[in-house]
Amino acid sequence: MPSIEPTFDAPIPGMSLTHELGARPWQSPPQFPSADEAIQYYMETMSSDDFIDQLMDVIEMDIPLSIIANTMQLAGVLQGLHSVDVGVLVSPVLIEMMAFLADSAGVEYTIEEKLDKNKKISDTKMAKIIQKLELEIDKQPEEEQEEQMPVDKKTTETISSGLMSRR
Repeated sequence: MPSIEPTFDAPIPGMSLTHELGARPWQSPPQFPSADEAIQYYMETMSSDDFIDQLMDVIEMDIPLSIIANTMQLAGVLQGLHSVDVGVLVSPVLIEMMAFLADSAGVEYTIEEKLDKNKKISDTKMAKIIQKLELEIDKQPEEEQEEQMPVDKKTTETISSGLMSRR
């Protein structure tokens, strides 16, 4: 029976710091140096039917448009399409374009997620959350479930001794 040997074909810690300057897309000059050029690129990209279908699916999951726009512009920075400052300038235009597309498709959206302490989670969302948690609990072995039980603090206290411990 052949023995299975572990492979050590993983990156070495710090390896990401050894690339030449300019080897990464965000380290080279951007493809679209001005906000106008970047907006033109995003408008062309957002006008495709595949993009619109995927965008509507994401918006229907109650993800705010500001989060989607920030994700898009950050991906553009990482791909070397534009710089960070151009991405910040482009974000409001992306939000407005997504709002227009959502209105055209009849999809309800939120622009920013407002933190409301009195906001009640819908029953369907709560049921989905409970179902996911129950599945995770069922997947855990019984030994791990017992370990997660609350333990009395008095039994776990130990006397600390060492150079930096309190007296």
